[in-house]
Amino acid sequence: MFDTLTERLGGVFQRLGRRGRLSEKDVDDALREVRMALLEADVNFEVARDLVANIRNRAVGTEVFESITPAQQVVKIVNEQLVHVLGTDNVPLATAATPPTVVMLVGLQGSGKTTTAAKLALGAKGRGGKPLLVAADTQRPGAIDQLVTLGEQFDLPVFQQGTDASPLEIAINGVTHGQSDNHSHVILDTAGRLAVDDELMDEIERIAGHISPHETLLVADAMTGQEAVAVAQTFHARSPLTGLVLTKLDGDARGGAALSIRAVTGVPIKFVGSGESIEPLEVFHPDRMASRILGMGDVLSLVERVEQVVDERQAEEMQRKMRDASFGLDDFLEQLEQMKKMGSMSQILGMLPGMGKAANDPQVRQALEGDGMKRFEAIILSMTPLERSSPDTITGSRRRRIAAGSGTSVQDVNQLLKQFKQARQVMQMMSQGKVPAGLRGLLGN
Repeated sequence: MFDTLTERLGGVFQRLGRRGRLSEKDVDDALREVRMALLEADVNFEVARDLVANIRNRAVGTEVFESITPAQQVVKIVNEQLVHVLGTDNVPLATAATPPTVVMLVGLQGSGKTTTAAKLALGAKGRGGKPLLVAADTQRPGAIDQLVTLGEQFDLPVFQQGTDASPLEIAINGVTHGQSDNHSHVILDTAGRLAVDDELMDEIERIAGHISPHETLLVADAMTGQEAVAVAQTFHARSPLTGLVLTKLDGDARGGAALSIRAVTGVPIKFVGSGESIEPLEVFHPDRMASRILGMGDVLSLVERVEQVVDERQAEEMQRKMRDASFGLDDFLEQLEQMKKMGSMSQILGMLPGMGKAANDPQVRQALEGDGMKRFEAIILSMTPLERSSPDTITGSRRRRIAAGSGTSVQDVNQLLKQFKQARQVMQMMSQGKVPAGLRGLLGN
């Protein structure tokens, strides 16, 4: 997500930082590069032009030229302008005065509407709601079966009438059922087409006219770039949208759709989706997304993810083990499983300030998500309970047995044990309020 743009902007700001005091020419040269980086990231031409013009209006003046840290002031201005383009404030999902809140999902075929419906329902359920999914896509073969399967998998009720009933009839009956059964949310999965056409738009307008949804969310595939922006404009012109959901954002290395769609349509981005696993959608925060784009990380989102998957009592127990050095490989494996629930390892790393470049490094990704991590798990699972709780008991003969049992080499086992020992020492020191010498520079101490 934004890999190329983040790298390009990082290079521009690094060069600015080496110049000390800045001249108007320095700013103009840097902004020329910023503009090219935005266009290469598939950002809408007019959006890129206006963004750079707004940055220049503030950057060429006393705010920057009289600053002790002019390069940092430029970064601050760029960050604020990015937030403005992305929408300034988070716009939450509407809540009906009298439940249920009716949410209609629209979009082209292949944008991920059915999966998004399940993710949206899962998020509502996680917040204590009682969502109902409505299978109103009678156009795509298998769409109803897919939604029913997802509902069974995650214990989400699904209202469906097969393909004989019309989408309008299904939608009306689904909302009525949601009202009578006291559901908090009714989420409609509607049909899409390969392209926007009159038949598709007429159907959506008929459904919206009869059920009056509280939210009409366009599900757009971020990987289609400016096509997603054009689709959003067309839908919004025919059937007013209340929000946008950008899917497959992790597969879009450029990020042009995310940076353009709000400015072009005026419709707020409410959620973003990434990955194929069914987990609640990520609430869109413009300020956090701007920080990610500039390689500053997104600590708040990371903290929220941790709170969702980590039990408080487990966390306290883990901290105790770190303090008294009883933290074993079983505990390490448990931590690894919890981190997996938070998303891809490189995605988590990218949320840490200054770690964006490392998260995008192919070798780091391979180590975090490829064969390296699988080998790591295989080695631990090939150990006996005693060996996992007390790694110091693992002798040479035990290492050979573990290597053979995990399909790895003795060198791999040795490397794992060495890295674990170092990690345990660091965690123990930090749990006692001490900062290891090697980390002081990174932590600013």
